[in-house]
Amino acid sequence: MSENPQKILYNSSNAIAGQTRTQPRALKDERLVRPSPRSVGRPGSGSAEGTTSALRPTGPLSPRSKKTKPAAQYDRFIPNRSAMDMASSQFNIARADSDIPLDGASIAYQEEVARACGVSINKRILKFKEEAPTSEKDDLRQVYSRPALKSSAPTGAKRRILNTPERVLDAPDLVDDYYLNLLDWSVGNALAIGLDQSVYLWNATTGDVSSLCQLESEAYIASVKWTADGTYLAIGTSSGEVQIWDAESQSKIRTMTGHQARVGVMSWERHILSSGCQDGSIWNHDVRIANHKTAELIAHSSEVCGLTWRSDGALLASGGNDNLVNIWDARSAVPKFTKAQHTAAVRALAWSPWQLNLLASGGGSYDRHVHFWNTTTTARLNSIDTGSQVTSIQWSNEYRELATSHGFPHNHLALWSYPSLTKIVDIPAHDTRVLHTAMSPDGQTIATAACDESLKFWRIFETRSKSGKGIKAFSSTATAALGAGVGTAAAIEGILDMSRPSHIR
Repeated sequence: MSENPQKILYNSSNAIAGQTRTQPRALKDERLVRPSPRSVGRPGSGSAEGTTSALRPTGPLSPRSKKTKPAAQYDRFIPNRSAMDMASSQFNIARADSDIPLDGASIAYQEEVARACGVSINKRILKFKEEAPTSEKDDLRQVYSRPALKSSAPTGAKRRILNTPERVLDAPDLVDDYYLNLLDWSVGNALAIGLDQSVYLWNATTGDVSSLCQLESEAYIASVKWTADGTYLAIGTSSGEVQIWDAESQSKIRTMTGHQARVGVMSWERHILSSGCQDGSIWNHDVRIANHKTAELIAHSSEVCGLTWRSDGALLASGGNDNLVNIWDARSAVPKFTKAQHTAAVRALAWSPWQLNLLASGGGSYDRHVHFWNTTTTARLNSIDTGSQVTSIQWSNEYRELATSHGFPHNHLALWSYPSLTKIVDIPAHDTRVLHTAMSPDGQTIATAACDESLKFWRIFETRSKSGKGIKAFSSTATAALGAGVGTAAAIEGILDMSRPSHIR
């Protein structure tokens, strides 16, 4: 320990030089590590052997081999194809080789198109190994975890969905026909149902039932549809007539003729009533004028059984027994585009209330699928194989969810989350196929009718109470306070703000 460090360094160097004197070339390739100041004169290593370990060329047994081992030298670069994005690589190569000068706007547009196509810009072309995950990638917890039933709900709060109906009513003589539309719920909280030759109204606020009309001929009721303000009810018959009735006075306003077969589906857009016929035609009626027929839309080769206007009145969706879905522009008599992915009749059609260009369509017994369409790009976004005949679709206003009703073989209601399309719950609804559904004006309850001659009410989209906000419930158990001192129509107009002036003459 009393030896001079410089002397040790000198002797050690001589010793190494003596060992390698016979191999002078090898010494040039060796890399010597200078002694660390801490290793010189360290207790327990005062001999020349202890200090020469720091000067010795590094090797696999050296304690510091991981720190001092030189980087491996390769004579070629072999990229890993599995780690490469070939589309991005080709794009970047073509972009670099282009001799065409681009201005700032063109470059920005090119980059925007590349991002929309999933192509990365200024990305390395060749890769030796997979990239480490970065914060820019998708969060797997969000991609693979099931979303909450409502994003705004507090943590741990869950919505309880009962598999038993809140109320059951008799519906005798309901026609068992998949192509008819015999149930609708107005904003005035009146439920209209067509039973054979009669139309009945059930007031959900008071529970009163009244008969609106009864056909005198052998014709039967084929469809019913309320106006947006709930004042008038349109009735389509098997003889091809379209009747307009005032619900308050229970009187018929007018009858519009012209169809050569039954009118199985209708949809309102302000003063325009669209009616779908068994012969495949769609008529637009302007109820303000005597010559009511303003347009005839011909694109279906079989009965039109699905028809619904978008909330802004710009597009009309129709489905038929020819397995087609047609999207019509309100300004044209030619379909904007046609979809033929269904393999059975398309009766179930529903526009999303919170995404204007999202349309859901459901097929019959030989299809059993629900397809989701972007009506702006005409692309099919996704599909669900429901396993049963799809009879109707109801979107929720409160949640990112939709309910589907089904016929053979399960005769049930199904609740789905969107856009994950995971099934939330199955509800055994009826003993026979669920033919018709209607949504309550508060968006919480769905009424279902089936040929087992029953009308059932299901609280599926129950709204959580909010201080000073939210839509009041209009069920028979929750609307007693609404009728005290305030008229039903005035209360609905104030809460929902959906009243529209009537244009019917």
